[in-house]
This record gives sequence, C-alpha cells and structure tokens, in this order.
Amino acid sequence: MDISGKVALVTGGGSGIGRAICVALARAGAQVAVVDIDEAGGGETVRQLRSKGGKATFVAGDVSSPAGITGIFDAVSAAVGKPQIVHNNAGIMTADTPGWPEASLERVYKVVTINAAGVIMGTRQAVALMKDTGGVVINTASTTALTPLPRDAVYASTKALVVHFTHSCAELAESHGVRVNAIVPNATETPIIAKTGDGVTMAPWLAPLLEGVELIKPEAVAACALDLIRDDKAAGICRVIDFDGERDLQAAAPPAQP
Repeated sequence: MDISGKVALVTGGGSGIGRAICVALARAGAQVAVVDIDEAGGGETVRQLRSKGGKATFVAGDVSSPAGITGIFDAVSAAVGKPQIVHNNAGIMTADTPGWPEASLERVYKVVTINAAGVIMGTRQAVALMKDTGGVVINTASTTALTPLPRDAVYASTKALVVHFTHSCAELAESHGVRVNAIVPNATETPIIAKTGDGVTMAPWLAPLLEGVELIKPEAVAACALDLIRDDKAAGICRVIDFDGERDLQAAAPPAQP
C-alpha cells in the first residue's frame, strides 16, 4: 500500500511505540488520527507531527469496550474520513506493583480488555469499514508472547492472543480485502517499561530482567510496521523485532477440512 494520502488510525498514539508509528506515518504522507485515553500525551503527539508539517488530529478514546471502539471509529471517520490503515497499539501491563497473581481483579480485567479485546474489536471495526475499499490492520504484540513471564502472566498471555489472532486473520486478505499483520517487539524503550503503563514507578521484579539490556528504539519498531503496511503480500504476518534483527513467526498449519 502507498501510505501517502491515506487516513491512519493509531490507538495508544500518545507515547512510546504509538507515537513513533504516528511520526513515521505522517512522514510518509498519511493523515494521522492519534487516539489515546491520555489527552495530554495524544495532544503532544499531534503537536510534534504538525510542527514538522504532518497532518494529525487527536481523538480521545478508550479501546476497552464496544462503545469505546465504535466511538473511536465514528469520531475518526467524521473528522478526517474512513481509515485505510488501523494500528491497534494501545496496551498496558498488569504489573503496577505486585504483579501476578497479587494484582487486583480490576487490574487484570483492564489488561485483558485493553490488550486482547481492544485488538479484536478494533480489527473487527476496521474490517467492517474497509471491506469494500481494502486496507491494512497492524496489531502490536510482544516477544513476551513467546516465552513465560511469571510475574506478568496476564500481559504475556494477552500478547500471545494477539499473535494467534493475527495468524488466524490471514484469510481476510482474500475474503475481505483487508490485510492483518502484527509487530512483535522485544523490550522497547517506552513508558510501559519505565512506568508499567500506568504512571507508577517500575515494578521491582521488572528492573532485574532489564538490567544491562539495550532496549529497542520505538523508531525501529515503527519502521517495521511501515514495511508491513507497504508490502501488499503481507497477510497474517507476525514479525519479531529482536535485538539482532527481524524474523517472521511461522503459523501452525490449519486443520484439514473434513
């Protein structure tokens, strides 16, 4: 897909990977709808994009409920037109302080609804809007989907869901004209690491895991996302961005039809 002139909707665009994606899309000529529950962060992203000549609009939104999802897509469509690019990027960690399994049920529910349901519902709405004209969906997963993370099992499990869900959406490219792919970054230099995504200090158990680790830059993750958007053959791809390069995860073969 040629990104120039397209409308792009990015959730969690107020910081970290989301902001880097917004910057990259704007540089490529997209009209970017920056979506975030954090109005200050989203507004700052818009300010940065506009200061460099980019086209950007902020839309406040919460991806954790059906009403929130429909509200986001309706608001973006009304403000700048129907999106041809949707990046389901919003996400938080369970590990506000105690981690798993001590985290409250309310926190667990919030992580699941944002990280998992938000991606599924966002993809569903994107497909409904783009099935006649075509488009691209990018989902943000994490390499925690691939290895156990005992102190944040909920976060890791939601990211594993994103990987499997994206693989399962590969056929939508043929049936609905919408390509669904995912980026799967290793530890990245974002606020979700420093503040566990909730404005608090880093969880004590997390710091030792990251000691001496050179975090991936959000800009590298954004570049990978744009590669998947531009590649018209990419569908159901989950691309790992690791410290030593990139690789695509292989999906299991679907069961034989009876």
